Amino acid sequence: MKPIRLLAAAILLALAAPAAQAQTKPPAPPLTKLDVLLDWYVNPDHAPLVVTLERGYFREAGLDVRLIAPSDPNDPPKLVAVGKADIAVSYQPHLHIQTGQGLPLTRIGTLIATPLNSLVVLDASPIRSIADLKGKTVGFAVAGTEDATMGAMLARHGLTVADIKLINVGFGLTPALASGRVDAIIGAYRNFELTQLELIGKKGRAFFVEEEGVPPYDELILVAQRGRLGTLPLRPFIDAVERGTQYLINHPEESWKLFLAQHKQLDDELNRRAWRDTMPRFALRPGALDRARYLRFAEFLHSRGVIKSILPLEEYAIELPRRH
Repeated sequence: MKPIRLLAAAILLALAAPAAQAQTKPPAPPLTKLDVLLDWYVNPDHAPLVVTLERGYFREAGLDVRLIAPSDPNDPPKLVAVGKADIAVSYQPHLHIQTGQGLPLTRIGTLIATPLNSLVVLDASPIRSIADLKGKTVGFAVAGTEDATMGAMLARHGLTVADIKLINVGFGLTPALASGRVDAIIGAYRNFELTQLELIGKKGRAFFVEEEGVPPYDELILVAQRGRLGTLPLRPFIDAVERGTQYLINHPEESWKLFLAQHKQLDDELNRRAWRDTMPRFALRPGALDRARYLRFAEFLHSRGVIKSILPLEEYAIELPRRH
């Protein structure tokens, strides 16, 4: 009987060893916190970030990510530049201007890879072409490139910015146009303002900037402070966003439910339509950089007098190196 008892004891010890090892397994390393400042209040444009967060892909990458809406849409890049936040959602046109002014920012990824910007008029308006804007008032929301954009669009019709009146209407683009305060709005997102107008019984008509003399560009990008590129876990962040974007494209209805889980106030007709209209515009390779596109747009802004010089591309836009 003694050999049997010894064998039983050996078996018990063997079974207990993995349990003991499991009990002494070191805890998982703490998550790295990243604060991401949005460019606007949360909306379907931010779907890749929200879905990545809700699917847990950031946490799986070792990141504790907070998405923060700004009180002023002009602030996020400036706050990132001075180290008050880690990443900001911004716009490619503004990046060229801000880095030209000395802000130490670098594009690290793309959320929306096509222009959303458009010039919108009411369908009942007598403005049937850009040439009809002469003497008219055009509202805009965020200052920066409205002169260059309008200048390029007007130049194709023999006009200049001096032939129109530009006024800043802040967040109220749609109300300003619907009320007749302005004759047109520039900076109107084709996936939002046109639907907003329709829902209040004011059909709109859009002129797309890339069809009217403005080179195509990335609408929404992700920027970080240049001096922190080597210290922040940016590649894991971008890789997680790519996973989230893939899920979003493959499962749009499930992703919509995830989006609403934390943003129930957005469950309305406007945002449902915006969700559908924005889907084809998300960057499927958010980390990829189209060098020629960025250089071409820099040349455009320089030719319009918006930036004084064309900086070397690596000073303001990179494709993050692969993790080993």
